[in-house]
Amino acid sequence: MQDPAEQFAGIAAEIARRVQAAQLTVAAAESLTSGALSNALGAGPDASDWFRGGVVAYAEDVKRELLGVTAESVTSAQCARELATGVARVLGADAAVAVTGVGGPEPADGVPPGTVFAAVTVRGATHDERFEFDGDPSEVVHQTVRAALELLRDALPPSA
Repeated sequence: MQDPAEQFAGIAAEIARRVQAAQLTVAAAESLTSGALSNALGAGPDASDWFRGGVVAYAEDVKRELLGVTAESVTSAQCARELATGVARVLGADAAVAVTGVGGPEPADGVPPGTVFAAVTVRGATHDERFEFDGDPSEVVHQTVRAALELLRDALPPSA
């Protein structure tokens, strides 16, 4: 089986090109992906030059106390936005990507399994997306990592 980071190598390479051209640094905050998103970013070319790190904020109190989440629900767009801005602040990054949601197989907080919220912030401009993925929890995680990487890539200035 292919390493998950290898599956996203092309997107990570494009993120690396864009952040290096714009002289940006990147951080990640993730819940349901448990480090898979940071793994994909850290495998990008020259990641030590631009990837500040990631926070796996699986527990609700970590989201709230470390990253400053105030959203009523930790499975919400507001939570994803606050995770992104919080990890950018904590790790001193210019840009950040964050994911939260319900991997399944059961619903959580009244949210159906496969519901994912992702957010990206670049120099203070924050955008979020809601996704509905099908499959078992591992498939949801895989789809979430791809969607989050694409969301980050698309929010970055294009490389020359």
